[in-house]
Amino acid sequence: MRPDLSVVVIAYNDARRLPHAVGSALGQSLGGVETVIVDDASTDGTAEVADRLAAAHPGRVRAVHLPSNSGGCGRPRNAGVEASTGRYVMFLDSDDLLDRHACLNLLGTAEDTGADLVSGRCDRIFLDLPPGARERVRPWYPWLYRRRAVFGSLEENPRLLYDTLSTNKAYRRSFLQEHGLRFVEDLHYEDLLFTAEAYLAARRTALIPHRVYNWLVRERTPAPSISNRRAELANFADRLEIHRRIDMLFALRGAHDLGRAKDVKFINHDLVLYLREMRGRDLGYQERLLDLAAGYLAELNPRVFEEANTLPAIAAYLVREGDHAGALAAAEYAPEKRPELRARLVERDGRVFWGAGRPRGALGRRVLDVTDFGFHLRPLKDLRPANTVTELEMRGGRVRMAGHVLNPLDRIGPDAGLSGTLEFRDRRRRARGSKVRARVWHEGDRLGWAAEFDPVTTIRPAGLIDPVWDVRLRLRVDGEDVVTRLGEGRGSPRLAGVALPVRPRLTRLAGDRLRSYVTGGGHLAFTLEGGGPWARPAAAAARRVPVARAVRRALRRARRPGRSVRRTLTSRKTKVAVFNRVLSRLPVRPGLSVFESQLGKQYSDNPKYVYRELRRAGLPVRAVWSYASSPEGFPRDAELVKRGSWAYFLALARAEFWIDNQGYPDGLRKRPETTYIQTWHGSAFKLMGLDQPRLKGGAAAERARLRRMVDRYDCFLVRSGHDAETLCGGLGVRSELLPVGYPRNDPLVNGVDGDPELAAEVAALRACLGLGDGRRAVLYAPTYMTGPKGRPVRLLEPPLDPEVFARELGDEFVLLVRPHYLCQANLPPGSHAVMRDVGAVPDVTPLLILADALITDHSSIMFDFALLDRPIVLHLPDGRDRVTGYFDLERHAPGPITRTEDELVAALAGLNGAEAVHAARRRAFAARFGEHDRGTAARAVVDRYFRAAEPQRHRGKRNGRTA
Repeated sequence: MRPDLSVVVIAYNDARRLPHAVGSALGQSLGGVETVIVDDASTDGTAEVADRLAAAHPGRVRAVHLPSNSGGCGRPRNAGVEASTGRYVMFLDSDDLLDRHACLNLLGTAEDTGADLVSGRCDRIFLDLPPGARERVRPWYPWLYRRRAVFGSLEENPRLLYDTLSTNKAYRRSFLQEHGLRFVEDLHYEDLLFTAEAYLAARRTALIPHRVYNWLVRERTPAPSISNRRAELANFADRLEIHRRIDMLFALRGAHDLGRAKDVKFINHDLVLYLREMRGRDLGYQERLLDLAAGYLAELNPRVFEEANTLPAIAAYLVREGDHAGALAAAEYAPEKRPELRARLVERDGRVFWGAGRPRGALGRRVLDVTDFGFHLRPLKDLRPANTVTELEMRGGRVRMAGHVLNPLDRIGPDAGLSGTLEFRDRRRRARGSKVRARVWHEGDRLGWAAEFDPVTTIRPAGLIDPVWDVRLRLRVDGEDVVTRLGEGRGSPRLAGVALPVRPRLTRLAGDRLRSYVTGGGHLAFTLEGGGPWARPAAAAARRVPVARAVRRALRRARRPGRSVRRTLTSRKTKVAVFNRVLSRLPVRPGLSVFESQLGKQYSDNPKYVYRELRRAGLPVRAVWSYASSPEGFPRDAELVKRGSWAYFLALARAEFWIDNQGYPDGLRKRPETTYIQTWHGSAFKLMGLDQPRLKGGAAAERARLRRMVDRYDCFLVRSGHDAETLCGGLGVRSELLPVGYPRNDPLVNGVDGDPELAAEVAALRACLGLGDGRRAVLYAPTYMTGPKGRPVRLLEPPLDPEVFARELGDEFVLLVRPHYLCQANLPPGSHAVMRDVGAVPDVTPLLILADALITDHSSIMFDFALLDRPIVLHLPDGRDRVTGYFDLERHAPGPITRTEDELVAALAGLNGAEAVHAARRRAFAARFGEHDRGTAARAVVDRYFRAAEPQRHRGKRNGRTA
């Protein structure tokens, strides 16, 4: 049966991302979607991936291979149109994704309206912005897609020309055939011409307000997409040639108004894209690109400069006139963002004009008139005039700096009182810095300035908390302050790389000089650096220490007395002091027990199972659980307190028992009447506590802090002699050791048949994860990792590409990805069929129970899972097998060790066959490291401490000693 819609997916050397793109087409909510992959003669295995996808989905996916690479997108798209059979056609690039309902929404609208072309919203998703960055998702011309609309011709809405993407649209095949619509094959930006032709030919065009296309943008990549290669002159030349062909198309049709609308769009959008990226390019590139642009702009109807938006029109007009500095300044000027004024302004006949010279002719006066911007009325400080550095050098141990500041409209007269101060400021702590007197003099349309000083005695960084310094010139003009940022401009020398010697106040380990660089915005800044062997590690450590933030908070408190008092009274320091001096003198409440797991983040782990045993035993215990952020998921029959609150500290002060698996706040002095049961959270492979080099050779304060924390323990649970020797030795545990195993492991030994509550929890989790289709569940649970530079890895990638997993193992396994509680899983869209993110499951024990196999690295979870006697694979890529541990992991491994994706695939595929080899090793591993896990740990803890406390409580009541 003929498919309703064909999605043409073009790919070149994109084997990794192609399956995701095809997956987004296969996952459409509309049935009857055909996918045609066109491989543009790739050399990286893309062709093989395309063939595998076609073989895996016969009748739904087809693969077409071009004999030679076309160098663009036109030929593969045309080949896809010819090879496809659907009644409608869509286009998809291999590095992007379709929205799940894209085909359904586009096809439904086409059928309802009879449109030849239907277009939906495209969202640009920036993948390489830092976490927490704003505007990660930016819709492409969203004002076009605010509501559903149908147009009988392009003349009804010429602004459609702003969206000339071909990929967020569906085209009726008969429409393409009737008009012979195909992509040009010898130029980039073929979308612009194809879409313009389609708009012009369509009898009806429909817009829908739904997102249909996800344009995945990677700006920081060594191989940018064609649309992002704006640093190449050939790229811009192709864009201009495409525009010339569109001009010819409209001229032949007599559509002169549409041609002018397209030219306005060129000025507002296309040209500005390139001009805004000119800063930082070499002058030769700038001149050649601007010459190309000027040649094309000279061909346009002069009316377009008046119809375009003001600043883009000024930029385009000045490019045509040869005022390149004024053009770039106009392109960069964004009034809504408090920009710097980098262009000269002139006043003629009571009007203010943009640019250095007198505007030529009536057109120039109309286009360059910026009187309405109010530059002549606004205070000087609000104009933020540009400050161009003309000299920066070290000479004879002194710094020589000079430059000039714009004098907008000559508003600063020759007789104005002038003075200046160079201010070097710590970027993190703006109130702190150094000042240097500068000479300032009048130069007509600009002010000159110069300063000379000894940086060693003038600029005094702390040395650890202030790695980046900005520099500004504060002008004093007749009593008015005008602050300007120093930057580069035409005529500037090379500003980057000049070293100023400095003498930090605290230490020279982090640096002994400030080296200049130019920011992305074109401003001068300095970074603290040093040449010694400790400079880089010290600077990196300083960046990770939030001292500057604490200082800023203290300074803000000092400026706001009322708020400072409130914060002081509710600060952690105050609460700890009150706990030790006041609350700990209150009488202990018999039976009051404070539970905490993973610093209050979860209701889980060993404390959870001790608590459950107490409930079953029916002992008169008042249980209090601490939570860090949300009380969701914690037991309803317990009292809940927020970690760090006054109620939390009061409960700890009056508790008879503390039960946790990590550590209560440092600084709290546990009273002798309170019993601290430290259950801990896993056996040790990695070096712990004082065995770690960073603690052993680090600051004495850190070792003292660990000692204070550990000395509060009254009991420490251990699973084996290995724990007693390694974990307890490394932490320096001197309390009673309770060799009963871990309460959380009791269900792993006993099963869930005798525990209806846990059985229900496991069954609910299985249903929630959709694990009832007969496939085996494999749990991937690695430990917390750091990156190449020692920084924590916050996002956990799956160990296998989802498409590889689906193709090789998806029929037999489902992968459950369990990140460490300090990070989160990063599963790509469309992976749910074979992968599940189980990071939100608070307690790992139910996950272990339902998992049929485990993939981990050197996480302590392997010690627990081995008790189930199920397959374990140790996946150690990226040198993780070189981690120093307490024993030789390869020698004692409870299963196969893999280091590559292929090895991991092979290990999972051969789990059953490898049991004969690995089962005995796994059982020996469990016997060695879990020798005390007998399924009775929770009961042993309750009997040893809580039941034993009952007779003492009764004696206390008889003697009248209870609170």
